[in-house]
Amino acid sequence: MRIIGGTLKGREIYTPRLAARPTTDFAKEGLFNILANDYDFKAIEILDLFGGSGNISFEFASRGCLSVTCVEMNPIHSSFIKKNATQLHLDSIKVVRINVFDFIPICTKTFDLIFADPPYDLRHLENLPEKIFSTQILSPNGTFILEHPNYYDFCKVSNFYRRARYGDVCFSFFSSHQQKC
Repeated sequence: MRIIGGTLKGREIYTPRLAARPTTDFAKEGLFNILANDYDFKAIEILDLFGGSGNISFEFASRGCLSVTCVEMNPIHSSFIKKNATQLHLDSIKVVRINVFDFIPICTKTFDLIFADPPYDLRHLENLPEKIFSTQILSPNGTFILEHPNYYDFCKVSNFYRRARYGDVCFSFFSSHQQKC
């Protein structure tokens, strides 16, 4: 795994055998190209749900985001993320070890951008946008991005406004302030 942008661009991170599927460099590059057009990374706060290897959290922190809250319930994965954040001096990353579905209803903070990369075989993955928008954790002008396999289609889901596909990886974008494309 490597960081593809920001101050740590090109930095390799050795990943032991984790039960996570890191987002590919190809898909990450496409995603961050889209986001760079819409956001000043140095002015936003991020929530990374299903942190896995920390891949996406490291990308956001490398680009200078104000804060990155990474939610990962697996103790091995959360320790791995904390260890690497410390070694990389990414002080903006805060790791919360809890189940995402327990975290969402109790979170009192608001985020400008929420990214979720759940396991592709997660039961009821299609309900995740509704769970996010049923709370106040996304800022009024914020964006929720869901990474998912190609066979899911969120075009008719409330708040959906964009889909980007990179091989078998898809990102669906949702926002309460966007109109459907």
